[in-house]
This record gives sequence, structure tokens and C-alpha cells, in this order.
Amino acid sequence: MMSTSRVLIMAGGILGLLGVVAGAMGVHALRDTLDARALSTFETGVRFQMYHALALLAVGTLAGRWKTGFVKLSGVLFTAGVVLFSGSLYILAITGIGVFGAIAPLGGLSLMAAWTSLIVGAIRQREPS
Repeated sequence: MMSTSRVLIMAGGILGLLGVVAGAMGVHALRDTLDARALSTFETGVRFQMYHALALLAVGTLAGRWKTGFVKLSGVLFTAGVVLFSGSLYILAITGIGVFGAIAPLGGLSLMAAWTSLIVGAIRQREPS
């Protein structure tokens, strides 16, 4: 069985890779297809995905050192937040179906909860004796 740390680092790597792919797709394949507003929405999804892929790498590293469940929880929430937030923005930008815009705030809440969980984990982490 893989450690939580390893799984979170892998998730961060996968989201980072897919963020680069999405960014390249936005610049090369969608630039001439989407209007400026849709392209901006797509780029927001890419930006948030990349920020939180990096956060997952940090959380994965911390999960191996800090023995608090809040750090692991933040990794789960970061992953879910990226899927919901960035994923819904990608679908909204490409399809124009407005209901997907209503999913993004749920992803945003998950990302905020992830950051909060990470803060609580840092507060609860005991200093080495």
C-alpha cells in the first residue's frame, strides 16, 4: 500500500502535468475557437489548477512528517477542489453551458477548506522534543 505522502505527491504531479496540457491546449487549440471571455474562464481554471498542484506537492511532503490528519485532509480537499473548480470552468468555457459555472463555487469552498485544514494542521503539529 502506498503512503499518503506518496499518493498526494503523485496527485500533485498529475494535476501539474494536466495543467500544463490544459494550458497548452488553451493557447494553441482553443485560442481561435473560444471568445475572449470563455478563454479567460479557461485560463482561470488552468491557473488555479497549477497553484493547487504545487500546494499538493507541499502537502504531500508535510504528510510524511506531520502526524496530524488535518494535513492529509487538506490534500483530499485540494484535489476535490481542483476537480470541481477548474473542471467546471473548463467545461463552462468549452460548452458555454451556464450550469457548470454554478459548480465552481463548490470547488472554491473545497479549496478554502483545504487551506484552512492546512493551517489547523500547522497549529496542531507538535514541535519535536
